[in-house]
Amino acid sequence: MPFCASCGSQVEGKFCPKCGAAIVAGGAVPPPPSPGAGPYAAPVASAPMADNVASTLCYVLGLITGIIFLVMEPYSRNRAVKFHAFQSIFLNVAIIAIEIVFSIFFGIVLRIAGIFGFFIGIFFPIFWLGFLCLWLYLLVSTYQGKTIVLPIIGPLAQKQAQS
Repeated sequence: MPFCASCGSQVEGKFCPKCGAAIVAGGAVPPPPSPGAGPYAAPVASAPMADNVASTLCYVLGLITGIIFLVMEPYSRNRAVKFHAFQSIFLNVAIIAIEIVFSIFFGIVLRIAGIFGFFIGIFFPIFWLGFLCLWLYLLVSTYQGKTIVLPIIGPLAQKQAQS
């Protein structure tokens, strides 16, 4: 049974029922090769990932993935991904700064207060638990397509994403 040279479908007659191309008289025409087959096939380009996935990945490793998505070409032009990358960077810088300030402050108070340092020592696990909850909330919400604008750093991230 002959095949259409244009679309590769099977043909019975002088015209292809699928694309309407005329069939050459005299024998079957082999179907066209499938994409990606053969030694000289062009590589198939993969499509970029969805915005919600890229935005979620901005938060996964904090500063590192935030910077990576600001540099990667298809995502460096996407405002939504840029916003989440900047917000991730600003959030992690704020967490590091707060950690340093509280470490110094509580170190001084621990030296002065003595026994009350035990109660101060409870602060850091609660601080990190709160940060973990915020991080998980941002991951889940961003994956669902919601845009969470954090106070103080969210508007800064929006300004940076627009430029």
